[in-house]
Amino acid sequence: MSLHDKEMRAVYAETLNELMEENNNVLCVEADLSKASGTNPTVIDKNKERFVNCGVSEANMIGVGAGLAREGKIPFCASFSCFASRRVYDQVTISCAYANNNVKVVGTAPGITQGPNGGTHMCFQDLAIMRAMPNMHVYSPCDVYELKAVMRYMAKEKQPTYMQLIRSQVGKVFDETYVFNPNKAVVLKEGSDVTLVSTGYMTQFTPKAAERLEAAGISVEVLHYPSVKPFDEKTLIASAKKTRAVVTVENQNIIGGLGGAVCEVLSENCPTLVKRLGIPDRFGEVATEEYLFKKHGFGLEHIISACMKMAKRGK
Repeated sequence: MSLHDKEMRAVYAETLNELMEENNNVLCVEADLSKASGTNPTVIDKNKERFVNCGVSEANMIGVGAGLAREGKIPFCASFSCFASRRVYDQVTISCAYANNNVKVVGTAPGITQGPNGGTHMCFQDLAIMRAMPNMHVYSPCDVYELKAVMRYMAKEKQPTYMQLIRSQVGKVFDETYVFNPNKAVVLKEGSDVTLVSTGYMTQFTPKAAERLEAAGISVEVLHYPSVKPFDEKTLIASAKKTRAVVTVENQNIIGGLGGAVCEVLSENCPTLVKRLGIPDRFGEVATEEYLFKKHGFGLEHIISACMKMAKRGK
C-alpha cells in the first residue's frame, strides 16, 4: 500500500516507530485512546517498552509528559483534540508552555472529523486556544507526507508543540520531497484575483476549488499554513496586496483560529476584505461531514462560491 493510501493515524504510528528507532528518547504517551490514535497495536508491537498508557487521565498524561521531557525524553502525548486541548489546558499551560518543556501534545480527530462522537467531542477551538498560549507552537498537517515531515521536525526541535492529527485517510497534497518549514506558508498555486488560505483538513479541498474557479475565469492564489503559530505574515501580506481579497477556510470555529490569525495580520499591515469559512461559533453534533459542511457553509461548493464573490468585491 502506498503512503497516501493509508490513514493519517496509521502513518502517525509508523512514524513514531521510525523516530524511536532513530532516537531512544522518543516516547509514545497515551490516555487510553491508543486504538483511536493508531498506536495500538503498531507501536506496542514494536516498541512496548517506550509505550506509556496513563489511562483515562489526560491531565495526568500531560504531567507525566512534562516530567519525561524534563529528564530529556521526547514524549508524544496523544488524545482526542477535545481532551488534548480543552480538558488539559491548565496543565499544558503550566507544565509545558510556562516551563518551556519539550512536550509534543497531539490532538486527534479535530473538528468535524469526530463525526459519530458528537458535540461533546467536536473541538472547534483548539487552534485558537493553543495559539494564544506563549511558547506554544501549533501545527496542522494536511496529508500523510506533511504529517511525517512535521513529526520529524517536532522530534528534532526542543519546544512545546501542539499538533492536530486527522485520523482518517485524506487527499494527497504533497509527495515524498516535501520539507516542513513552520516559518513559511506553502504557495500551492499563484493567482491574482483572490487569495484562498487554509490549514489542516481543509487544504485537500482548496486545489480542487482553485481548478474549478480557473475554469470560470477567476485566478486564485492558494496558500496552505501547516503552522498556525509561528505564522508566516510576509507571504500572506504579499498575496493580499496583489489580490485585495482573501477567503480563509478551516475545520474550526472561525473565531480565533486560522481566520483570526489572518484578520489580525491584515488589519495591522494591509487592510483587506476577508471572508472566513468554518464553524460559525456553534457546538458540534452527531452528523456526517457532508451534512456539517452544508449546514455551516464551508465545503467545496461554499469555498468556490465565496471566492467568486470576494474576487468581485476586491476589484
